[in-house]
Amino acid sequence: MSSSKPAPFNEQQVAEYERRRYRGLDQRLVHWRETRILSRWLKDLAGKSDFPGLCLDAPCGYGRFSQLILASGFNLISADLSFSMVQRARKRGFNGHFPIGIVINLLAAFPFADRSFDLVLALRFFHHLHSTEERQHVLAEIGRVTRRWAIVSFYRKQPLHELQRKLRRRLRPSATRISMLPLATFSRETALAGFRLKKISALWPGLHAQHFALLEKIE
Repeated sequence: MSSSKPAPFNEQQVAEYERRRYRGLDQRLVHWRETRILSRWLKDLAGKSDFPGLCLDAPCGYGRFSQLILASGFNLISADLSFSMVQRARKRGFNGHFPIGIVINLLAAFPFADRSFDLVLALRFFHHLHSTEERQHVLAEIGRVTRRWAIVSFYRKQPLHELQRKLRRRLRPSATRISMLPLATFSRETALAGFRLKKISALWPGLHAQHFALLEKIE
């Protein structure tokens, strides 16, 4: 399987990324909308899990959602390819009973036993995966380590957003490539990994390609 993993962030890069990433108005709106969707779903899932449920946030980044996850009633394990990201996520979630972090490569086998978590979050990761093989591997590992639930974000094919990204690349060239999938492709791949697509929510319907998907493991 080919690896598309980026070089891990160091401590200075993490601090700069956290400072700049959601500073602009458009990104503050994205963060607000993501938080709103996730907050509603987390509270609902916490009520369906043994209290307190255990959540894996992978990749956790700098822990943008750590406090939200903990406030929803889950204990939390943060995982990322970057040790510095994991350190930052642990600090942001330090009020929890489980300020635990671990460095993992999500394109390899997850270092957890089967059915270790009540919920697995994989947010802002799938649009960086450009092959069916990579996505199927990650979905299969998520399915192996979760007891029931997963929340995954992906970019659904959306003509307006695709056009916006093309125009942005012309004005401001970037090496970052985004993978956008037809909903039918995402649904098929999740089903092959043993999941039922329970709910889907667009970030900004018709304007932004990002979608949140609630997946339930089929026993």
